[in-house]
Amino acid sequence: MKGRLLTNEKLAKYTSWRVGGVADTLYIPLDRADLIDFVAQLPANEPVLWMGLGSNLLVRDGGIRGTVINTKGRLKAMYRTEDGSVYVEAGVPCAHVARFCAEQGLVGAEFLAGIPGTMGGALKMNAGAFGGETWTLVKQVDMLNAQGEVIVRQPHDFTVNYRSVKGADGEWFLSALLQLPAGDTVSSQQKIKGLLEWRNQTQPTNQPSCGSVFKNPDGDYAARLIEQTGLKGYCIGGACVSEKHANFIVNTGNATAANIEELISYVQTKVKDEQGVMLSTEVCMVGVASEMNHD
Repeated sequence: MKGRLLTNEKLAKYTSWRVGGVADTLYIPLDRADLIDFVAQLPANEPVLWMGLGSNLLVRDGGIRGTVINTKGRLKAMYRTEDGSVYVEAGVPCAHVARFCAEQGLVGAEFLAGIPGTMGGALKMNAGAFGGETWTLVKQVDMLNAQGEVIVRQPHDFTVNYRSVKGADGEWFLSALLQLPAGDTVSSQQKIKGLLEWRNQTQPTNQPSCGSVFKNPDGDYAARLIEQTGLKGYCIGGACVSEKHANFIVNTGNATAANIEELISYVQTKVKDEQGVMLSTEVCMVGVASEMNHD
């Protein structure tokens, strides 16, 4: 193994909410080949959690039993292939993909600039922003299974919906080939700039959050329903519904994962009671709740 293997590693510093207990084991691979070797030698029944930028993820205070693989700053290869597709590894931040495609004179990936995660996470949940969705761009993906085998799959091998992707069990995204139409670099770059300015004005980008917490219900917006319920600014411990955008929960400094989870369920209950809509979470909640507050 050429990467870094850490034991009892606190995950709070790896998540965008800045909360989360310890992982039994955390592996930071050197590169794609090293990651494949590492996964191949894991025990067959070892639970594995993949983490990129740690956005869209709530790690509970009791932490993660098993192995966490962190691809942040790793698996970062991205280039044009001979047929003009874009090859992107799972660890590349979505914002980098948006900029690279624009520089290459390819259009349609601008929305990725507004997604605070990596390509791996975007593929896993069909991440979207500003009306665009990840899987509209996907031509092919490389998957890795628990035996360390790489499997090439096509979009038709997956059931892709709004913020949901279902494929074969026990496989993880390694890389993707994206196919985009040619267009104008300058207008694409201007579009990205405009999207980012709008995002900064409307979202709490200067505070720890996970991105959007809830999925938008059909024909409506989670933020509108939460705001309508009068929950902007509502706090439990250090976790607060953002004053800037009601579909964001921010860590004002001393939030625990339990505070955040409690606030999520409080928002769901209140919105259901007052608006008659049960909000589903977009954020992925993992790990064990803390049995005791043993810090």
